[in-house]
Amino acid sequence: MLDASFWAGRRVLLTGHTGFKGSWLALWLLELGAEVTGLALPPEPVEPPGQPLFDGLGLASRLCGRHRLGDIRDTEVLADAVRASQPEVVLHLAAQPLVRRSYADPLGTWSTNVQGSLHVLEALRTLQHGCAVVMVTTDKVYENREWDYGYREHDRLAGHDPYSASKAAAELAIASWRSSFCGSGAHQTPHLSIATARAGNVIGGGDWAADRIVPDAMRALAAGEPITVRSPRATRPWQHVLEPLGGYLLLAQTLATAQGLRNPHASAFNLGPSLEANRSVAELVDEALQHWSGSWRDCSDPQAPHEASRLHLQIDKAHHQLGWRPRWSFATTVARTVGWYRAVHEGANPLDCCLVDLGAYQDQTTHAR
Repeated sequence: MLDASFWAGRRVLLTGHTGFKGSWLALWLLELGAEVTGLALPPEPVEPPGQPLFDGLGLASRLCGRHRLGDIRDTEVLADAVRASQPEVVLHLAAQPLVRRSYADPLGTWSTNVQGSLHVLEALRTLQHGCAVVMVTTDKVYENREWDYGYREHDRLAGHDPYSASKAAAELAIASWRSSFCGSGAHQTPHLSIATARAGNVIGGGDWAADRIVPDAMRALAAGEPITVRSPRATRPWQHVLEPLGGYLLLAQTLATAQGLRNPHASAFNLGPSLEANRSVAELVDEALQHWSGSWRDCSDPQAPHEASRLHLQIDKAHHQLGWRPRWSFATTVARTVGWYRAVHEGANPLDCCLVDLGAYQDQTTHAR
């Protein structure tokens, strides 16, 4: 359970706050009463009928002057953000997050996801107080062997496409940085506790990114067109965006409240859905069509860039060490997601829709001490 009193007034630096997950997390932190400083690139333009979730939630004004634009590869920008915010918690979400874009811009993907993450850690070395740091990667960091069973945190890291490989490399770089520079030595800092979080395939209202099945499906349904599905048989661990975000918050809270230099939670954690939510893309689309009538067609392309066909995470470690577990079933996740898009399509305010979902989820995950 999240402790609302822990987050009230807590100084938080959130990178990537203008993205889909970052916007949801910024909203949640503000609702918890945290003092949030955001650092990210401007929100990306999106295809109609969508708008960047960051804009739809009015977050630039809600952050009260702590909305900062900048590239995490710029060391001066990062250093200035850390000096100004003096964070007690850092949630690092800034990344190049798209598999297909990584084929078009591999060097940009590698430099953002690996060097950018290291720049964040280097900027935090100046802190003179305790700080819990959660670095977000992905479920795609594992060497994918198309197993029927899930990957555990100690399984081998690898990556076929530039995105997956860059995130696996980020995991290795972060672990090396933690081993080298967290401690009591002359070249080390005793103030940082660093963990990584590997989430599943996240869906939810407000994602308008290109080449993702849910945004593509929602655009098609809004236009009254068939949904084009390029990998109907591929399976993924589908989870609502609030599931891993709650895990990031709980992990940060646990890191911050643990004692001693050798923090037992300063390691990697999988934050995936329950087993029943590992479904094919076709099953996901069929479930979505239960809530918004339409159709889909198979557009498989054997010449398309490689993407893994089967992914699944084991989440035992997060359950036993953090007390975290997914709360929403596959059916609830899809219903909430499609319901958000349909309501906004019919004229509802995106902020109101997000607050409804967040309120329903927080009822199950937050307590006040």
